[in-house]
Amino acid sequence: MTTSFDPRDAGNYTAPQGLYERNKARPFLGSIQSNRQTLVAGQWDEITLTYEVGASGLADGAWLKLAFKFYSDWALFQTSNPAGANYVSVEYQAGELVPGQSQATVQHLKVRFDQKGHERPFQKAIIIDIVDGYLNPGDRIVVRLGDRRQGGAGTRVQSFVEKDFRLRLFIDPLGSSKFAEVPGDLVWDIVPGAPSRLQLIAPRLISVDEAFDVLLRVDDVWGNTCRQLPLPGTLHLRGPDGESQSLSFTLASEGWAVVRLPGLRLQKIGEWQLRAHVDHLDVAPAQAFVNADPQGTGLRPLYADLHVHSDDTVGTNDTLYNLSYGRDVAGLDILGYTANDFNITEARWDQAVELIHELNEPGRFVCYPGTEWCGNSCAGGDRNVVFLHDRKPEFPFDNQGRLVRSFEWNEFTAGTIKPGAWPVDELYAAYAKDPEGHLMMPHVGGRRCNLDWHHPDLERLIEVGSAWGQFHWVYAEALQRGYRVGAAANSDEHQGRCGGGVPATAVFGSRGGLTGVLSSGFDRANVGKALRARRTFATTGERSFASLRAGEHVMGEVFTATTETTLDYRLLGESGWEQVDLFDGERLIWSRNLHEELGFSSQRVRLRLGGARIKDRYRGAYWTGEIRVTGVVIKQFDALGLDHPEQTVWRQDATSLAFRTDTNGDTDSIEIELSQLAGASIEIHSRIDSYVKVGDPAQPEAYVHAPSVELAVAGDDLLAEGQRVIALPGAELKLSLERISAHALPRELAGQIGIKDLHLSADREHPLFICARQRDQSRVWTSALFLTMTA
Repeated sequence: MTTSFDPRDAGNYTAPQGLYERNKARPFLGSIQSNRQTLVAGQWDEITLTYEVGASGLADGAWLKLAFKFYSDWALFQTSNPAGANYVSVEYQAGELVPGQSQATVQHLKVRFDQKGHERPFQKAIIIDIVDGYLNPGDRIVVRLGDRRQGGAGTRVQSFVEKDFRLRLFIDPLGSSKFAEVPGDLVWDIVPGAPSRLQLIAPRLISVDEAFDVLLRVDDVWGNTCRQLPLPGTLHLRGPDGESQSLSFTLASEGWAVVRLPGLRLQKIGEWQLRAHVDHLDVAPAQAFVNADPQGTGLRPLYADLHVHSDDTVGTNDTLYNLSYGRDVAGLDILGYTANDFNITEARWDQAVELIHELNEPGRFVCYPGTEWCGNSCAGGDRNVVFLHDRKPEFPFDNQGRLVRSFEWNEFTAGTIKPGAWPVDELYAAYAKDPEGHLMMPHVGGRRCNLDWHHPDLERLIEVGSAWGQFHWVYAEALQRGYRVGAAANSDEHQGRCGGGVPATAVFGSRGGLTGVLSSGFDRANVGKALRARRTFATTGERSFASLRAGEHVMGEVFTATTETTLDYRLLGESGWEQVDLFDGERLIWSRNLHEELGFSSQRVRLRLGGARIKDRYRGAYWTGEIRVTGVVIKQFDALGLDHPEQTVWRQDATSLAFRTDTNGDTDSIEIELSQLAGASIEIHSRIDSYVKVGDPAQPEAYVHAPSVELAVAGDDLLAEGQRVIALPGAELKLSLERISAHALPRELAGQIGIKDLHLSADREHPLFICARQRDQSRVWTSALFLTMTA
């Protein structure tokens, strides 16, 4: 018995000659091909895709979606300017007809780009509408990404590497808005570009004669680690008294271009400079600094990234890739794997947990499984759960069989969303029975945490920075509310480059962070205790060091203080500390300006742009403007804090500079040396645009509350005042013009602050923490000391 019809049973009828047989041989939904298999990350290119209509044909009013994953930072496509960059075009090409077959009647194809044009994870979509007519089987639609035929620059490929980047075609063959996948995704390997710079990773603080490893790698201009590049090189170590030694190395010939130099020891107390180079003219050298303290004076800081995604949910590349990258390329001591709780399948979760246990290696690499509870902000907002214990995690069900996900939905499920532990009250209930075995971290990502909710036994840290941006405000707000939380920063890495997360563009436009951990042991149990005790500091991705203590009390502790109590702080960095601020929750109560202390230059100023438009997902402030001086000339300039090649500053003429950048809570700066400041006039003008979520990316959307900002100041006034600041509506959004010093800023900074000089009231607990900034605009935050003054 057959399940198909035989047209011979139809008897006599009229039909195009041979069309039945030809269409039956075609894929019903058609097929798509590309002229590429490999692309280079971040490069400008032109790519041609051809969709051949299947046996279904395409009805009048049908539409197609060529979709890719939302985490990609591929430059946004535009359809309004054929001579512009990132122009996408579509063309119709008729297929061959058979005798008796009518031509297709389609009149026009209309193309547009929508960042939210389809379902997560295939959310970004090029949408093609069939206008006035239908298409025949065998007709073709040609899509050109970065069409250069009318003078455009092409399209900028996503900036990070990815094995098996996928474009998935969905078609609506009947014009009913019911979509089906065309079998056979377009799959490309996105590979690193040419080698650009050497990276040197080492601990910032150790004890004399303590063994440590140095990791070296070569990255392209976008921060992707190169592969199959066995370059020889030399590491030079120079001690505090000029003593030196050199070590030769060769980068790995297979896989990532990295090498680990194990078991180094420093025999003298003080700061050591490490410099490295490879034998390649196009690769910039690297340096780092390591301080060696006397033995027994403190705990070596371990560096953690507790928020790392993989393609189990919304990350790039598989879990083994991401965990191996964290250990072998980023040089992490501690890593927390994170699965979006609603998105991961139970099978993949079990596989990930097994792998994490296999890779966990006390003394070398501590690894934890974890989830990201993805409730909306109105239900509590994003919370990460790190499983600190060695038992089987209670996920996706607890030991009573209750669903612990926020809800259950992924690309493999069908039907309605199944709610689980929602709102966050129920998440607390799931894990409150074992607080010591868990760490919960509220964070600001897409669904920012809502601090109307807090669990004091579970939520011991809060994420102050990630690839989404920097969020001083959320840490300060939590402390101001009386929550005893410490400082953490992580990558929230979606792009396969954890451990201080190399910045991408688009919504992940900031450098991811690191959490410094002061642990009495290098294993899961001791690290877990340190995390829950808030013995942490947060950095914006650098191996900086920060500590704040009061006598025997260290960061994270709760204690009673007297007017005789003294706070001691210590900072170790690389580009030089310029600002140290002490906060009591949201209130700034003490500061040091190192530029002022060292003496302002009579010629040097800088423009700082920082903050975000809003606190929610698409928070970026996009600055486009110029700096113009009269009465003097610009001798030289330097841009600091820029995250990737598309953030840039350039000279227009002898008296003006132009800039284009974006900030997501972070800060960018432009340092300028003038022929003299006296007698000068300085004018700054900038647009502030929003992230183009909906609409034409070629048409910037002005930030509604501050579409532009202008500042005009006389050099003589700046000499007298030191700075001018314009605070703007938004999340710490501001522009400032400041005098700076010509002297080198200190890499190590320590000092004391007398409690009696702070005039703290005795009627409440005071959460005191340090936020400090280096010249390159990197920052650190200490966990707070929670002190109450004696009456």
